[in-house]
Amino acid sequence: MVQKSTYHYAVGRRKGSVAQVKLFETSGNITVNNKPIDEIFTVPESVEYIKQPLKLIKKSSKSTVEIKVSGGGFSGQSGAIRLAIARALVKQNPENKPTLKEAGFLTRDSRVKESKKYGLVKARKAKQFSKR
Repeated sequence: MVQKSTYHYAVGRRKGSVAQVKLFETSGNITVNNKPIDEIFTVPESVEYIKQPLKLIKKSSKSTVEIKVSGGGFSGQSGAIRLAIARALVKQNPENKPTLKEAGFLTRDSRVKESKKYGLVKARKAKQFSKR
């Protein structure tokens, strides 16, 4: 049994997704909603996207990451997880901040879907105008 007493906690958001991350010092694996990461994110590119901050700091095999994520789709969830992991790495060791900041992992991507307007099909798309 691995002792998981001390951890670093961080929250990340992207689109409609919210990710809560606990970063442990023990060597282990990454779990998302109590399942292995490969079960939740079946596309290998999204798993690599999530692991980018850990690989940059060279802690991918040295840390256990427990993730709770909700809302949004796979793209938003993977972005939220990546931001939360980067923030947790900064809490773990403040010397990581310049490296992660330069790579762009600490910047929250604030782009969200524009809301639909009444009288239109989508946010800006209108029905084709007919003169006759």
